[in-house]
Amino acid sequence: MAWVSLKLAADGEAAEALADALMEAGALSVSIEDRDAGTSAEQAQFGEPGLDDPKAWQRNWVVALLAADVDVEALIAGLNLPAEVKRKIGERKIGERELEVVPEQDWVRLTQSQFEPIPISDRLWIVPSWHDAADFVNSPDAIVLVLDPGLAFGTGSHPTTRLCLKWLEQHLRGGEGGNLSVLDYGCGSGILAIAAKKLGAARVVGTDVDAQAITASCSNAENNRAEAAFFLPDTLPAGEFDVLVANILTNPLKALMPLLTGRVKAGGRIALSGILAEQADEVLALYSQAFDMRLWATEDGWVCLAGTKC
Repeated sequence: MAWVSLKLAADGEAAEALADALMEAGALSVSIEDRDAGTSAEQAQFGEPGLDDPKAWQRNWVVALLAADVDVEALIAGLNLPAEVKRKIGERKIGERELEVVPEQDWVRLTQSQFEPIPISDRLWIVPSWHDAADFVNSPDAIVLVLDPGLAFGTGSHPTTRLCLKWLEQHLRGGEGGNLSVLDYGCGSGILAIAAKKLGAARVVGTDVDAQAITASCSNAENNRAEAAFFLPDTLPAGEFDVLVANILTNPLKALMPLLTGRVKAGGRIALSGILAEQADEVLALYSQAFDMRLWATEDGWVCLAGTKC
């Protein structure tokens, strides 16, 4: 059986009402995506710990999966939308849209085929659970993170995650002593926290504003036999850390600068990613007020900034 994927443009909070109307009209599933994803205007979906409650994306795609035999034009014309939403998006008759046929596939196999083992370095690998690490990793000293795609961001496939993992692999070499502490700020799947623990950190803590991310991080840490604690922002224990990694977006990083600075010990290190190359200078200038900062590495238009607290 084939399906049809319908993408409709909706601004601001109108997207939620449009998504509800599509489900009511018989859509098999509906999701909301940021139309500015991958640009300098991209916004975090859930906000970040320490910031005000997140606001709706200003420019959205509402994506509905429909049966192949649905009359799309009739479905759109018959949507049960509130008057205010009709006024906002009905005036242009939901003119901005994309329609794509989705063929029948073995979705489990397709998903698994998209997540192959990822070599972060010679000794650090990310391997999905359906692969045998021994088929890919030959070194007896290799560190393997077993991680499957899930509800939280961070599988190692995105350049910003890889940049942070590479920084951790190069800077946590196991020779820092037995008391090194690491804070993963905006932990997502917990991948950076888990890597930090396996790379030799004594105490590892992660935080995220999304409760699903905390659940995913705890599960992933348990699966990797990595001792790490994860907290929602309101329950994050006080204190400073030797190392802080934050793989979030530029605007939250700018807003959180005083808070993140306060979480790093004097002489401690910080690594920041989720920053597009064209945004690097402004973030670098801001954090240079408290850190000896530099551009550490770049990958596919994204950067990792790192430094030591003055």
